[in-house]
Amino acid sequence: MAKLESSATLDKLVNRLSRMPGIGRKTAQRLAFYILKLPQAESDELSQLILDVKRRVKECSICCNLSDSDPCPICANPKRDRTMICVVEEASDLVALEKGGDWNGIYHVLGGVLSPLDGIGPDDLKIKQLLQRVKNDVSEVILATDPDTEGEATAIYIAKLLHPLNIKVTRIARGLPVGTDLQFADSQTLAKALQGRVEF
Repeated sequence: MAKLESSATLDKLVNRLSRMPGIGRKTAQRLAFYILKLPQAESDELSQLILDVKRRVKECSICCNLSDSDPCPICANPKRDRTMICVVEEASDLVALEKGGDWNGIYHVLGGVLSPLDGIGPDDLKIKQLLQRVKNDVSEVILATDPDTEGEATAIYIAKLLHPLNIKVTRIARGLPVGTDLQFADSQTLAKALQGRVEF
């Protein structure tokens, strides 16, 4: 999409928004025009919220989740089961699992996955912090990384580190989402669903 000749300032905003994940130039332009049409009070509030997020949201010193408080509300909750840790890639994954409402354990956020091509190794993730945490009466670690190449490699790497510590290490089940017809599922998904079958 061509540069906005009418306004260098608006074009700068479009360029900046288009660098966000999942935002192309067309979407960035729509967002920029939306922001421009906001009443002054609302645009001021939006600006303040961005500043507040940058200033106030920090990593929890225990689980590395993003929170306004340290420890985060999950780590501070005495009703959570501290014997089970669910390991996720990013704080957004934690939010998705919490929405399900079925997990009462605690979390550990890695801050990414192993990706040698991108120069991300074990020292770039919160793996050492996880190894420290499991020394405190943890009976099970659930690896909930994405089922892609990097997620699988990260799960295998962490599992190898945990096995000598005599801690139960499990992987989240993979397979068919609810409501899917078998005929439309790919062969790899069907194979994983069969491997991860549970007693009925």
